[in-house]
Amino acid sequence: MAKREQQWSKLERCFDVLIIGGGINGAGIARDAARRGLSVALLEMQDFASGTSSRSSKLIHGGLRYLEQFELSLVFESVSERHILLHLAPHLVNPLEFLLPVYRGSKHGLLSISAGMWLYEGLSLFRTPALHRRLKTKELATQEPALRRTGLTGAQVYHDCATDDARLTLETLLDAVDQGAVALNWAKVIDLGHDDKGRVERATVQDQLSKRQAEVGARVVINAAGPWVDDVLALSPQAGPAKLLRCTKGVHFVTAWSAIPVHHALVASHPADGRVFFIIPWGEQSYVGTTDTDFEGDPAKVAADADDIAYLLAGVRHFLPELELRPEQISSTWAGLRPLIAPPMETSKQVKESDVSREHKIVIGQDGLLSVAGGKLTTYRRMAKEVVDKAVDLLRLSSHDVSELRDARTDQVPLPGGRFWPVDDVSGIAVVAHERAKGHLDERGALHLASVYGTMSNALAALIAETPELGQRLQDTRPELMVQVDWAVRRELATTLCDFMIRRSQLFFRAPDQGEACASLVAQRMASLLGWSRHREAAEIKHYLEELSRSRAWKKSLEA
Repeated sequence: MAKREQQWSKLERCFDVLIIGGGINGAGIARDAARRGLSVALLEMQDFASGTSSRSSKLIHGGLRYLEQFELSLVFESVSERHILLHLAPHLVNPLEFLLPVYRGSKHGLLSISAGMWLYEGLSLFRTPALHRRLKTKELATQEPALRRTGLTGAQVYHDCATDDARLTLETLLDAVDQGAVALNWAKVIDLGHDDKGRVERATVQDQLSKRQAEVGARVVINAAGPWVDDVLALSPQAGPAKLLRCTKGVHFVTAWSAIPVHHALVASHPADGRVFFIIPWGEQSYVGTTDTDFEGDPAKVAADADDIAYLLAGVRHFLPELELRPEQISSTWAGLRPLIAPPMETSKQVKESDVSREHKIVIGQDGLLSVAGGKLTTYRRMAKEVVDKAVDLLRLSSHDVSELRDARTDQVPLPGGRFWPVDDVSGIAVVAHERAKGHLDERGALHLASVYGTMSNALAALIAETPELGQRLQDTRPELMVQVDWAVRRELATTLCDFMIRRSQLFFRAPDQGEACASLVAQRMASLLGWSRHREAAEIKHYLEELSRSRAWKKSLEA
């Protein structure tokens, strides 16, 4: 607990920038601001990336469908950022082949889609892992044998990227902390204070675990709370618009790869409404998503329901009919909210959920509260730069000296696990980790550490060499290791069992039992590291099981 106590002890001072929200936007802002030389504090009321930033489609992509909506600037920004992220985090952002099948009667034919692909690749300045190519129906029979054949005329294959969204957020934030930022999870801002001119200048924060409170001063306060942006605005009536967002829900489900054995990420239009959804191979699993429906209510309680799963199942059964996918083959689900900018009131009802713009918006209220909402995971770094530019302008207007600030270079400096990346990619890193563990780490475990932590895997392997029992697998059928629990607590600010099971690892999403069998083992190890009482340890296990139940609640209603 020493690190958490140290972070709390640093709060009672005045920072240049205080960020509310520890998702990808907040983390990106913290990294940019800290690298410029600003003093930074970030407060997250739950865990880092616990909202949208661990529940996305886990893609870094240009948004091919935005070409159809003529949002060329958004596509250009996205494909440019995709190229940058491939170099900043090569262990977390990986090229992925996408296959777009075309059928008789499709909205667009093969030739028009090919033209769109050339435009898509042109906007990226042709900096893609490979150019698109066409597959004939005979080739599809071999490369994607489960794909529906009736009416199939061919397909186009193109490249985008996949990522681990939670870890991308976490490494972005860890880099900010390495640069001097203070970051606390489970720290909720419950009030905003103003000076005698009505400018926001401080926040009251409450530790969600101990209920203690602290006052945090700041020259600029940034609201990057994702789906909770409007809740933060409500803390400051002088901020301006009371409602910025129109949140829509996106649901995904996971199966074993053997249940959905696809070799490409399939891009398909749902037979019910024509909305694009994905069927994506994910190592030993596959996942399907996403939905896009309006959501009102507590963002913390968003979950998949029976209608969401039925909709996605219908899409899979239509395009992969021979698989006869059944609900009982679904091993896990996740649901997240897109914090989109609400269209004007007079047109809002006419705009469908999937047509709401993914552009972001930066708003500075009358009290100086700087809020950012909307946007995409892919463009988080660029959004962060824009927000910090605005923050620096506010500091300058308040006569704060910003002359010594430096260039953040967030487009050039790799994230922690991407530093000193070798030419031979992740396999070379795995070899080094295997050797560093001195015989206490097998090849599968070394490759797993390398793919999750990049070049930082050497440090985890060294811990295993010192304490061989840290090389123990958490589950026999999964590659996760006990050393990851220690690393999460000591290096990654993991504070609860859910922090580790859902966001520091992917056991919640990828283990067939969602990690239920090893939850007690992990809790026991975290208890020894964090000094939990028996009561706290039991409460952590209970809370994790409640999270599992919430993610599985759709089953009961679907069966009914």
